[in-house]
Amino acid sequence: MARTQTPIRLNEERIKRLPVPEKGNRITYFPAAVLQGSQVPRGFGVRVTASGAKSFIINYRIKRDEYRYTIGSYPDWSALRAVREARNLRQRIDRGENPLEDRKRLPTTNTVSGLLDEFVERYVEKEAKLRTAYPIKRAFDQLVKPSIGKIGVYELRRSDVARMLDKVADERGLVMADKTLAWLRKAFNWYAGKDDKFNSPIVKGMARTRPRERARTRVLSDDELRIIWPLLAEAGTFGAMLKTLLLTAQRRDEVANMNWKEIGGDQIWTIPAERYKTKRPNFVPLPEKALSIISAQPKIEKCEYVFPSRTRTPFSGFAKSKAAFDKAVREALQKQGGAAEVPPNWTLHDLRRTAKTLMARAGVRPDISERVLGHVIAGVEGTYDRHSYADEKRDALEKLAAMIEHILNPPSSKR
Repeated sequence: MARTQTPIRLNEERIKRLPVPEKGNRITYFPAAVLQGSQVPRGFGVRVTASGAKSFIINYRIKRDEYRYTIGSYPDWSALRAVREARNLRQRIDRGENPLEDRKRLPTTNTVSGLLDEFVERYVEKEAKLRTAYPIKRAFDQLVKPSIGKIGVYELRRSDVARMLDKVADERGLVMADKTLAWLRKAFNWYAGKDDKFNSPIVKGMARTRPRERARTRVLSDDELRIIWPLLAEAGTFGAMLKTLLLTAQRRDEVANMNWKEIGGDQIWTIPAERYKTKRPNFVPLPEKALSIISAQPKIEKCEYVFPSRTRTPFSGFAKSKAAFDKAVREALQKQGGAAEVPPNWTLHDLRRTAKTLMARAGVRPDISERVLGHVIAGVEGTYDRHSYADEKRDALEKLAAMIEHILNPPSSKR
């Protein structure tokens, strides 16, 4: 009695062990092989070149003509994903369709740059009207397009995205790499929802950090504030903006986009809902110290921003400006003979956290400081309490300014 032959089990290890030919390429087919309990479609195979490159293919016939369709490269495509795609292709082939003819009709001029431009124009700016439109577009233009912008959307591979993220992480840091990845994932998923030929190459596990690891508790100490504050006066628009960040406890982009028209005669800065994180307007009573800094900024003709860039757009170039400022701090401390230590790594958002902490030290109630920061108050109180708290917020910010002044110019101790 003849014994039944055990079917070949296809898995990643078997793909890895495929021999490399001395020259040219060799295709290994897997007739009757199974993967996760299901049979591999006929014509499925793996092509291995003399350089060791592997790619999944499927051979098929339509009428009397034979075709070979390249599914994707290994390891960008796993064996499981390639087999699933091969099953889809086999179903189309059995219906008389020719996948190669469809591939020829795909637009060759549709690049990653074109995809990103369409995403920004249609979704970011028109459909969702995201307040982060500017940083998203800037990240795409400066970080993504130079690396992978010219690649066709159907030729883009996971390895291309990974190399691009490595470069961003090296040059701009891990957090910026993860922000770029999140925006890119959103763009690719949006495009995949309207193009049945496109598959996003981004998968789980490509992030450089974990959310818990990114969470910061950094608060600048009194000594660090005394080191940093005087040097901000020499940092031009960037320095004035950072002082305003601390004195108002607002976010970086909210201050960078501050508009002269948003500051009323009652000395209240109204941040409109369309560019505020909570999608609600935030009313910030400006303390005298913040007002003096804002009033000292030169008004530029045909420019509405308090802290403009050279191109009359909202201030940008935060990374370069921060790096230059950190260098200035190091040089200033060296001139002092190294008596004080260089402040450890800190971010602009740490100023907001520092402001919250200083308000607590100044005796400001937590619920009032939360309203100053523009946080949504949870529960019944947040739903039914519609009081503006303008006076309470003004008092809180004046106390914050007084606390900063006390730290910068502490009273001399009595002997």
